[in-house]
Amino acid sequence: MAKPESVGFSSKRLETLDRVMTRRYVESGMLPGFQVQIWRRGELAHSALTGSMDIERGKTWRDDAIVRIYSMTKPITAVALMMLVEEGKLGLEDLVEAHIPSWKDMGVYGSGIPSFVADMTGKFLTKPCARPMKVIDLCTHTSGLTAGFMVRTGVDAEYRRVKLGDRHTPGGLDTFVEQLSKIPLDFSPGTYWNYSVSIDVMGYLVQKLSGQTFGEFLRTRLFEPLKMHDTAFAVPANKIDRFASCYMPKRGGGLTVQEDAGKSPFAEPPKLESGGGGLVSTAHDYMRFCRMMLGKGTLDGVQILSPKTVAMFSMNFLPNGQYMSDMLASDGLFSETGYGGVGFSLGCSVMLNPALAKMPGTQGEFAWGGAASTAFWIDPKEDLAVVFMTQVMGSEARLTLRRDLRTLTYSAMTESYL
Repeated sequence: MAKPESVGFSSKRLETLDRVMTRRYVESGMLPGFQVQIWRRGELAHSALTGSMDIERGKTWRDDAIVRIYSMTKPITAVALMMLVEEGKLGLEDLVEAHIPSWKDMGVYGSGIPSFVADMTGKFLTKPCARPMKVIDLCTHTSGLTAGFMVRTGVDAEYRRVKLGDRHTPGGLDTFVEQLSKIPLDFSPGTYWNYSVSIDVMGYLVQKLSGQTFGEFLRTRLFEPLKMHDTAFAVPANKIDRFASCYMPKRGGGLTVQEDAGKSPFAEPPKLESGGGGLVSTAHDYMRFCRMMLGKGTLDGVQILSPKTVAMFSMNFLPNGQYMSDMLASDGLFSETGYGGVGFSLGCSVMLNPALAKMPGTQGEFAWGGAASTAFWIDPKEDLAVVFMTQVMGSEARLTLRRDLRTLTYSAMTESYL
């Protein structure tokens, strides 16, 4: 690990980062523990871990702890898709129905009734889409798809009824896409931003167009070349002792077990390999992924993407350059980021205006997080990547801790390229 001062950081201020995050989130009982890594100018500038990875078993957080990264799977899926774009197997402007013919006649839910209520035939009342769905709509969550946990409309109610996206779904991604063909869209593609199963559909496209299962594509084309040896859709038996338990807030304060590492469904390979949230990984592995992106598509002599393609992750692909806040389907929707000053790129958010975000940042940095409060961001202009791992579901502190981590990281910098 480099001396922080040699890569533009203050050692003293990085100690402040560790101290504040530990006191505010671990000692307060909001997190069981955490791990943070900061990479800058080709060196590991900072690495720290604290607290527990399994409170019940008395396990302190270890450097090679395996965690559920949930939605931090999404940028990995986006990279896989862009690898096939580079190979000419599809384009971002392609109509999705060109690759999924059964989606050709999908309509938009039109009854306006917030439940699974339909006409006398028992079918959804729909209207035609204003335009067909494109691949770029999947990348940006503007596809018209939704997620079962939204509890907003009759569409997400139907997702719940058919258990859409369950990791035990017989037939995996093929069944998943067929189920979606029978459910209308929540809105016309390109009109709103709505957190959804869109990235899972991208995983299906990777599987179909590569001729490999999605998991095999990731393993052979990404994880093995990048030496991400602990990143997969399941935790093998010989690694289960490194797997962290997951927690959730307990009424009255503190934490309770949400998923015990020793009894986790992640111990078995899933039938449905979710590109939207199915992977487990480590801080070390995910930092290697970030380093590849920070290295303009190449790490340790292994090229995954071209520099021009990686540069697209710093661009906003929302229609007419809008912010996420301009396109929300309704107030209070779930996300892994704040909305102010933020756009959306390929499977992740992109900072456009730090003043509107009201926190330190750099135009063009891209980021995302996971449901268990994990987070990362990559700042190409500052040659910086940050990975934060913990395991807490349903915490109101999820976005606050990411704000604090970002503020404390940038506050520890002594040199800037801007």
